[in-house]
Amino acid sequence: MKLPVVELPDIQATRPAIPINLTRVGVTDVKKLIEIARVGKRPIVLIARFNIFVDLPPDRKGANLSRNFETIDEVLEEAVEAPVYEIEELCGVVARRLLTKHEYASRAEVQMNSEYVIKRVTPVTEMHCQGVTNIFAEAIATRSGNDDNITVRKLVGAEVLGMTACPCAQEIMHGRARQELCDLGVPDATIAQFLSRVPMATHNQRGRGTISIEVYDGYDVSIEKLIDITENSMSSKIFELLKRSDEASVVDTAHRNPKFVEDCVRTMAHSIVKEFSHLPDDSMISIKQINEESIHQHNACAERCATLGELRTELAGVMPLLEWGT
Repeated sequence: MKLPVVELPDIQATRPAIPINLTRVGVTDVKKLIEIARVGKRPIVLIARFNIFVDLPPDRKGANLSRNFETIDEVLEEAVEAPVYEIEELCGVVARRLLTKHEYASRAEVQMNSEYVIKRVTPVTEMHCQGVTNIFAEAIATRSGNDDNITVRKLVGAEVLGMTACPCAQEIMHGRARQELCDLGVPDATIAQFLSRVPMATHNQRGRGTISIEVYDGYDVSIEKLIDITENSMSSKIFELLKRSDEASVVDTAHRNPKFVEDCVRTMAHSIVKEFSHLPDDSMISIKQINEESIHQHNACAERCATLGELRTELAGVMPLLEWGT
């Protein structure tokens, strides 16, 4: 005997006792295996975590999450199965589709983060190894008026580890070495030659650099370029595997390129202006460097948040000099 179909009430669509708008209602920590396509190369496979939200108007009790989680999952699966070339593009696709599924919402937000494995070659022995960075992306889709009028703002970023050498302590050791050599009777010309060849000792930090760039849909930002810029802003790259000659090279490189935490942020800003000339002035840039101190209990931190146009204006007078200096 076939049981009659009973239509269950949609409690989420009823009016709440306290009718106020909610900025975010959704699900967090949704794990997905995704592939990022690359032209002429193997795709990159990521185990990514997603946070997915929509806004909720004051006349709805809930966002049907118990029932609509399958819909959200379906949206992710459809987007994952399609060829995706950038992680922020994936977030943008999901955010846009969420607004078509949640007709009552005017804003959808998707956040994604994952570990990203990059290949490394050590500087002297050229041994192959791997490094791990953290990458993240966000997209916010906003509906104004009808369903066809949806704008998407995307963000992509990376957090990269590196090494910095303190310029202040190095200058102190430089002066001490000069005095000791003078006391030993070494000629000034020989002292100058020695100090130019052998970088002085200083204390080091593990640097943690982060860059994110936010743009409107239609503009692409290379995650590999962000990683390169962040790494190259510090005193030296770091490697998981080092032979003794490699270790000596990394230490020598870092001590020939001492940097304050502020220097790292300014170097990143300069490189962003140089490398992302195709992006519009309203692109939002966020740069942060944290140096985990070795001789202090505290860490050093520096940040800059600005539009790309603001950075271009500030650096306009010094960019030719910086390019000439490199």
